[in-house]
Amino acid sequence: MGFFTDTSVCIGCKACEVACKEWNAVPEDGLELTGMSYDNTQGLGADTWRHVAFIEQRKPLGGQEPGVDHSGFDVFDAARNLGTSSSSPGPGSTAPAPQSAPAGAPSGEISPLSPDGRTELRWLMASDVCKHCTHAACLDVCPTGSLFRTEFGTVVVQEDICNGCGYCVPACPYGVIDQRKEDGRVWKCTLCYDRLGVGMEPACAKACPTESIQFGPLDELRERAAARVAQLHAAGVADARLYGESPEDGVGGDGAFFLLLDEPEVYGLPPDPVVTTRDLPAMWKQAATAAVALAALGVASFVRRTR
Repeated sequence: MGFFTDTSVCIGCKACEVACKEWNAVPEDGLELTGMSYDNTQGLGADTWRHVAFIEQRKPLGGQEPGVDHSGFDVFDAARNLGTSSSSPGPGSTAPAPQSAPAGAPSGEISPLSPDGRTELRWLMASDVCKHCTHAACLDVCPTGSLFRTEFGTVVVQEDICNGCGYCVPACPYGVIDQRKEDGRVWKCTLCYDRLGVGMEPACAKACPTESIQFGPLDELRERAAARVAQLHAAGVADARLYGESPEDGVGGDGAFFLLLDEPEVYGLPPDPVVTTRDLPAMWKQAATAAVALAALGVASFVRRTR
């Protein structure tokens, strides 16, 4: 079981963040804005198991043709001039009077900032979460068995067994798992393991009003995701692509994968994630070979000295 997150229909409402916190009793993690967007949680962490990213881009949505070159339009200058002209109403004046609506703005409807020179912007919004990797490095390095694979194929932390060693933190290729400063133990999304056990869907998927977050068997979700990408391509959204859905990738496929509208790096995701413990077997083999060689040299030198 897993998640398919269709970011093309995410509206940034953060209902998933709130639902996750309420159901799992995740502590409040601060309300400080970054100064770069409307995001106040910044990224996934021990106290943020769901994170909605807000990414503003100066480009139109896929398939849209503005028809006018707005590259020279300065939105900050327009903001400074709010209320100084009839085409730039002041705060609270979103709907002009029926007699004063400028050309291109139907009477009683919202007037564009500047009908003959507005820019084209778009928001990329995406709800991020633990990927529940098929080949999970955090499982490989955990010395206490605190991390385990559930019957649903998800990866869960048992906080009462975690000793706070922190080995899993650098092992995660996505930087998801994190320690709480108060006690040093690690925390992350459990994909609502307790809800799944009684036949309920995860809280975040239940709360999502646009069905951006979809929950179900991974095989079905992959088919649904492929159909959605084809639909977007046909509509002219050429940048639509899937991320983390392939079992052939560096982590064996993610239990939580995404439909993105731009490169993974734009969303803060690694372009080609690889399980960080991939080379451990070879490393152990080399170490064992070196140890045997050293032991053989020691025995050989001892035999020579006795002669």
